[in-house]
Amino acid sequence: MTSAIPRTSRRFSWSPAARLAASVGLLAYFAAVIVPPLAGPPPASDLAMAALQPLRPLVGSLFLGHGYRFFAPNPGPGHSIQWTMQMADGSTRQGSIPDRNADWPRLLYHRRFMISEKIAAFVPPPDAPADVRQQSRGDWQPLVKDVAGHLLHRYGGAQVTLQMTEHYLPDPEELLRSERGEAEQGRDAVTPLGTYALAGANTP
Repeated sequence: MTSAIPRTSRRFSWSPAARLAASVGLLAYFAAVIVPPLAGPPPASDLAMAALQPLRPLVGSLFLGHGYRFFAPNPGPGHSIQWTMQMADGSTRQGSIPDRNADWPRLLYHRRFMISEKIAAFVPPPDAPADVRQQSRGDWQPLVKDVAGHLLHRYGGAQVTLQMTEHYLPDPEELLRSERGEAEQGRDAVTPLGTYALAGANTP
């Protein structure tokens, strides 16, 4: 004698409208993941930039605007900010943003590396025309002031001088020459960013 097992579960089925909504949502999410790396950082195609425009609200809300092409397949030169601080007792203190020896864990180094790269995107090269360099100050100087203010508050300095260094990126042949001791030296580009001190309101 056998007893019947009651059917307590019922297979869930999607309605056509639900399938369509889920498919559109998945496609929009995949597009929001794939398109931002194609559209930035430059160089980027006009097609990728046009495809990014309707996705900007979704990309911004989900924080998907990552520049993966910054690292591969063809990364550009890296940037760092060197600073020299005059202390109240007359001594000096120096540092770099980022600092691979002091910024630990590695994620902290990466975050500070993004600071220097963000500022570098607004700073023209030292050989740029004077009017271009002057017009760009309104873009990068507020960011540099924030960095200077943070450094002065952190270390208790009287004033700090900053400069941007674009580290030369050698090609494969130059790397081979460097192994033989034949590489050229001193090819980094240095751009002064100014000297800052805390004002009465404790802002540089």
